[in-house]
Amino acid sequence: MFRGSIVNMETPSSSTTLIHHSDYSETETLPDSYPSAPAEPLPEFLLEPEDAFIVKNRPVQLRCRASPATQIYFKCNGEWVNQNDHITRESLDQITGLVIREVDISVSRTQVEELFGLEDYWCQCVAWSSAGTTKSNRAYVRIAYLRKNFEQEPLGREVRLEQEVLLQCRPPEGMPAAEVDWLKNEDVIDPSQDSNFLITIDHDLIIKQARLSDTANYTCVARNVVAKRRSSTATLIVYVSGGWSSWTEWSDCNARCGQGWQRRTRSCTNPAPLNGGAFCEGPPVQRVTCTTLCPVDGGWTEWAKWSACGTECTHWRSRECQAPPPRNGGKHCSGSMMESKNCTEGLCTRNKKISIEHASHPLAPGMGVAVYAGLMGALLLCVILVLCVGVLAYRRRCRHLHGDITDSSSALTAAFHPGNYKPPRQDNPHPLHPSAPPDLTATAGAFRGPLFSLQQGVNDSPHKIPMTTSPLLDPLPSLKIKVYNSSTLSSLELPADMGSGDGEILSLKSVGTVGRDRDHHSHTLSREPGLSTSATLGNLGGRLTIPNTGVSLLVPPGTIPQGKFYEMYLIINKWDKTTLPSEGSQTVLSPVVSCGPSGMLLNRPVVLTLPHCAQLDTPTPDWTLTLKTQTHQGAWEEVLTVGEETLSSPCYLQLEEESCHVLMEQLGTYGLVGQSCPPQPACKRLQLALFAPRAPCLSLDYSLRIYCIHDTPHALKEVLDLERSLGGVLLEDPKPLLFKDSYHNLRLSIHDIPHTHWRSKLLAKYQEIPFYHIWSGSQRPLHCTFSLERGSLAVSQLTCKICVRQVEGEGQIFQLHTDIQETLPPHSPLPSGGTCLPSSQVGPYAFRLPDSIRQKICASLDAPSARGCDWRLLARSLGFDRYLNYFATKPSPTGVLLDLWEACHQGDADLVSLATALEEMGKSEVLVVMTTDGDC
Repeated sequence: MFRGSIVNMETPSSSTTLIHHSDYSETETLPDSYPSAPAEPLPEFLLEPEDAFIVKNRPVQLRCRASPATQIYFKCNGEWVNQNDHITRESLDQITGLVIREVDISVSRTQVEELFGLEDYWCQCVAWSSAGTTKSNRAYVRIAYLRKNFEQEPLGREVRLEQEVLLQCRPPEGMPAAEVDWLKNEDVIDPSQDSNFLITIDHDLIIKQARLSDTANYTCVARNVVAKRRSSTATLIVYVSGGWSSWTEWSDCNARCGQGWQRRTRSCTNPAPLNGGAFCEGPPVQRVTCTTLCPVDGGWTEWAKWSACGTECTHWRSRECQAPPPRNGGKHCSGSMMESKNCTEGLCTRNKKISIEHASHPLAPGMGVAVYAGLMGALLLCVILVLCVGVLAYRRRCRHLHGDITDSSSALTAAFHPGNYKPPRQDNPHPLHPSAPPDLTATAGAFRGPLFSLQQGVNDSPHKIPMTTSPLLDPLPSLKIKVYNSSTLSSLELPADMGSGDGEILSLKSVGTVGRDRDHHSHTLSREPGLSTSATLGNLGGRLTIPNTGVSLLVPPGTIPQGKFYEMYLIINKWDKTTLPSEGSQTVLSPVVSCGPSGMLLNRPVVLTLPHCAQLDTPTPDWTLTLKTQTHQGAWEEVLTVGEETLSSPCYLQLEEESCHVLMEQLGTYGLVGQSCPPQPACKRLQLALFAPRAPCLSLDYSLRIYCIHDTPHALKEVLDLERSLGGVLLEDPKPLLFKDSYHNLRLSIHDIPHTHWRSKLLAKYQEIPFYHIWSGSQRPLHCTFSLERGSLAVSQLTCKICVRQVEGEGQIFQLHTDIQETLPPHSPLPSGGTCLPSSQVGPYAFRLPDSIRQKICASLDAPSARGCDWRLLARSLGFDRYLNYFATKPSPTGVLLDLWEACHQGDADLVSLATALEEMGKSEVLVVMTTDGDC
């Protein structure tokens, strides 16, 4: 590099081409004029140096031109450039004749970098004439560059239709400053061509109103003289939230007679949800009750009196169709309104000839009276005979009735235990021995009319006392309750509509006389296959289990009074046949289960086991769990909240990782609900099950269904049954998913489809199940369908990937590789916790702990111990000590603890855990009993 310096020069000669500057300073001026020459004007620049950028290592050229000019030089950063570095050219202006001088210099990267950090590098041109000097503008020389990283890149977004969108871009630092272009799917956006786009001075892209066509990939491109940089691509999805169409007209009432319902519908098509837009909120169907007037068929009134005998020996009588008159389209009376007959018993005819003959032979004056008297006597005799026969039949029936009647007063107060019974007949080929067990299949007698208390004897006080306060009288819809007595071998049946009438005393018939009436009066429990079970249990107890659902009911020995038998039931209510126990942000965590008969008096608590889907293995408690029960009116009431029990709590709830066990003394309908406990959001355990049509597939269309269900055996069993009816098969084992209470939807998408042979019919990139539909726990099997189409029937292989995840949460991936023409066996995994236990076990076979060992353990631990080695320590050892006051209120706390242990270990009760707990307590005497009598 060189630096220009002031050089001593001679006075310039007019004959030389290269002008050498003399030793003038900037402040020095030339003489105003020469005596021999006219005065010259000041130099005027015809071309001034311009700013320049050094790209890489290429030097830049600066040029200036002035006229008139006797000398012209560059000065850079306040110092003169060496005259040897100037290239000067001289010419004459053809018009004015003035001298024009032009000069060039070259500036390299090295020159500029020497001043880096001090100030910008600049150069200025100075021209002389006889009139003085003139300076040009400064020209700055800078090193050009463009950084790689953007200061801010655009981010992808999901926006609703017609929403304003702002995509921000801050280009990398550069010299000169970078210019910015926006690309939409690699095409440059020109706001002058599309007024919906606007690029701000800060290089941001504004879409004034998002259109469906604006769904695209957007890229910000920065460029200057050095390079071009591209930002990361931002995907903009314009979604359309669904809107309801107008309601259809109300349908006709579905009941032809009486109360029914009518409905109207609407669809989420105005517009339909698109690109992941939200589905319409609210019900698509509305139902209202309606009443259709029932048709009333007409009925005849009584016949009117006969008219007077007419001249033609006939008389008439009439009736009207007014009892009742036909209404609302009812049928008109059939038959004639008028009736006529001969009024002289044939003694008079309308034939004149016969009348003359009869007139020639008239009856004797008293003969007509005698005929009528004889007829009346015969009629009276017939009436007397009929009354006698009726009286005899009635008396005989009363004798049979009195022989079979029971003392219903004792029956009601002792769970329908009859006081007496009719002995078996001698001609019975199979006499019943008094010590034989009761025939649990015997036909039950039917209660008709209201229930009354009978006195001890049939001839006692005839007063009828309504029995309306007994808990056994709570009506259950479509429910049959059988109550057996071991001594009388009798069976009674309670219809669901008992107590609806009044004024009639209860009639109890013997077992053998009502078999033919069973079809008319028997009310049996309506049950869904696989969702219910029942058994007749007595004092020995038993266990009801609905296979493969995790739902069971343990009835300990001694719960039912000695000598009584009850037909008990256990039902899982379907989602469409019950209201939900959840409110607000609560979620249903277990199936809703009914056990009964409700109102049944129990001597000790039973244990109801319910599977649940609450995730409980977190360090801090994040659930508030509540047990709810349904009243007869259908409303849900809170029974207890786990952790907030008091002495007035009627139940005890033992919580395990996948199920809960409820100790209760009142049968009914129960369900477990939960709510997040702030500040930590709770998680539900879900299962994802993938189904496909059963092979071979004969259509080009092919669909994959993914169900999102609770992680309970019952929920999976329900979906398997549903898909079996639809012809679907489970492709692989269900995958678990933790669903967080975060208000984020569940997103499902399909990827890596071989597009050469398959095409997806889904318009959007993904589907979503709304958060509340999953969190509410409505028990409806929620699913999404991916519809595919293959190119030809020859295509049989399908390979793809299905991703399921909660937005900003956990997810699962199904790697699918299947042959749609290969027939696969139905894949029906047994649900966890749903081992194939028998549906009912009666008596000692239902319990793992023999009764003799149970009694010895209770006798050893029920009494309080000064060392604390009693039932309280057993509760702590078994993990049942969350609320000990519940057990303390029971006559035998140890017995209730053992009942709970039986329920918790129904599938693996090998007595080891119990024996270990007793050994730690130092109860060696009980261990000896278990070793000798038990099956340890």
